[in-house]
Amino acid sequence: MTRRVGRGPGPFDVVVLLLAVLLVWLGATSVERVARAASADGEPGTFTASRVECVSHLGHESCTCYGTHLPGDGGAAREDVYLHGADRASCVAGAATPSFDVGSATRVYGPEGSREWLFTAGMILAGAALGVWASRPWWPRRGRPA
Repeated sequence: MTRRVGRGPGPFDVVVLLLAVLLVWLGATSVERVARAASADGEPGTFTASRVECVSHLGHESCTCYGTHLPGDGGAAREDVYLHGADRASCVAGAATPSFDVGSATRVYGPEGSREWLFTAGMILAGAALGVWASRPWWPRRGRPA
């Protein structure tokens, strides 16, 4: 692909820059939740497992443990949420596990927290790098008249 010289940004540059802004925005809107999930900083309670659903693909099994989260302060129970990071071995129907609600609509976290922040940080950094690359046509050129 030949780059247009001296004519400013093209449509591709604009689309890539918009994609970069979208990546940064999506990551930034999750920062508070993933930071709280990383340190299990939320409403403490108890998660009681009701079922486990597993999918096998490419020699790997991925499971989701569904159940009910009962807040420690006696608030309303949240049903049909899943415990992040649970697998077939740790999800036994009827078993109670300490959990933390950090404000996610569909999941709660165990006391060990979560490493979701790694993906979020990667998404923000990738968006920022893509944005810098896509904005190059707008940069002033050294040694050349404008």
